[in-house]
Amino acid sequence: MKRPLLLLSSALLLFVVQTTHALARQDPVQVRNTVEAFLKAQTRGLPGDISYTIGGLDPDNHLAPCTALEASLPAGAKAWGRTSVAVRCQAEHGWSIFLPVHIRVVTDYLVTASPLAQGQTVTLGNLTRQRGDLSDLPAGILTDEREAVGRTALLSMSSGRPLRADMLRQPNIVQQNQTVKVVSRGPGFQVTNEGRALNNAQEGQVVQVRLGNGQVVSGLAKAGGVVEIGF
Repeated sequence: MKRPLLLLSSALLLFVVQTTHALARQDPVQVRNTVEAFLKAQTRGLPGDISYTIGGLDPDNHLAPCTALEASLPAGAKAWGRTSVAVRCQAEHGWSIFLPVHIRVVTDYLVTASPLAQGQTVTLGNLTRQRGDLSDLPAGILTDEREAVGRTALLSMSSGRPLRADMLRQPNIVQQNQTVKVVSRGPGFQVTNEGRALNNAQEGQVVQVRLGNGQVVSGLAKAGGVVEIGF
């Protein structure tokens, strides 16, 4: 009689182990909370009203329970629109999954209030605002008038067209043959000279300058006709 009882005990133990394993699932609520906290941090600096939809994890998943969860965006992904968030269990022999998310950023963005001709300088009167979801618009949409006023249209645009950064060119703050102030800075010293710019340059671009002694130097164009050289 002992052998049947032994077999019965073994079968019962196997059933308990299998049942325990079957019930050992990752809690979807923990995963969602991790993704929500991550998205809140990622979108904190975005303008407008932020909302998101997070794809659910199947409650009958086959992931080992884990409390050491970490969320991240795939390389190159932006924090709005339709994308995915990686969730990784940091425990030994952990796992990784991807959950689809839709991040909506509803805010005011710039559109042309009147037609713009190629080469025309944008003024405040050329601009108006519309409200919409940035995730439905092309990348680079402008939301601040300061990013457009004073810049030059690179192409002709009809009225009501959303403005992107790549549609506009910054004005040259240094003109060829302009007399500029050359400021050389380094640890503990600053030297100022005058020279003549050899090329046009936008702010932050490299400009070559011929000094009074004939020497040609290169620096970065700054506002106010300044060329800055760092050491």
